[in-house]
Amino acid sequence: MRADIFLAENGYAKSREEAKRLIASGGVVVNGKTLTKPSSQIDGETPPEILITAERSKYVSRGGLKLEKAIDVLGLDPAGADAVDIGASTGGFTDCLLKHGARRVRAVDVGRSQLDGTLKNDPRVISYEGMNARYIGPEDIGGKCTLAVCDVSFISLALIFPAVRRILEPDGVFAALIKPQFEAGRANIGKNGIVRSRAVHAEVISRVLSDATVNGLHCRALTVSPIEGGDGNREYVAVFDGGVTCGTISDSLIRRVTEGTLDSVFASGRGQYNDLT
Repeated sequence: MRADIFLAENGYAKSREEAKRLIASGGVVVNGKTLTKPSSQIDGETPPEILITAERSKYVSRGGLKLEKAIDVLGLDPAGADAVDIGASTGGFTDCLLKHGARRVRAVDVGRSQLDGTLKNDPRVISYEGMNARYIGPEDIGGKCTLAVCDVSFISLALIFPAVRRILEPDGVFAALIKPQFEAGRANIGKNGIVRSRAVHAEVISRVLSDATVNGLHCRALTVSPIEGGDGNREYVAVFDGGVTCGTISDSLIRRVTEGTLDSVFASGRGQYNDLT
């Protein structure tokens, strides 16, 4: 059996994604030999001696750590929420929401058979597979939500905002991962798909926040993701209010976040800066 499948199915990893990460870090030793590939074979008939030396994620995927920062630093509160996870994939955001008290999570993804088995079997989770979030409405997912979260790839958030507005209660809250590599345009993407220019990062964020405002979503807080994306790109987490018109986050403050002199910024009246200087 493939090593990543064996580890996930036998409780050594929370998901195949986590198993792959553990193997890639050199943190899985089977019968005294360090595994180097997820496709390595493990004989399930003879009980192997398995040692996990790498640190395991607290969520089914590392994506949960990104949303966790919005909770810990930006004041996002999932407790009691009826939530929708757009671009759920393995379920890192869904897992994070549940661990922080969400009442229900509707996990939406255009793909199929990606959601971690523990989440798929959790009665608090409803999985909507093969569903393009760009076109969803409340009638597609059993009604509106009080909280929506989003981690999507290969699409601009500008195309997601109208759907978010449709499914979100008037006073709901939205948290999204901003990925410059899918917002900047090909001319700004360098080798290996990395957007290195911090000026481009700032331009992308400003445009995303403006697009959100047009759709009635007002950014109340912004922070740097605590970990890079899987491709090595720096990413950002933003929290939006659906029913409260808050002050704006200035371009100068956005630049300070992208340049690394501020970790987090808040719209006027919503909090205070978290300064790194």
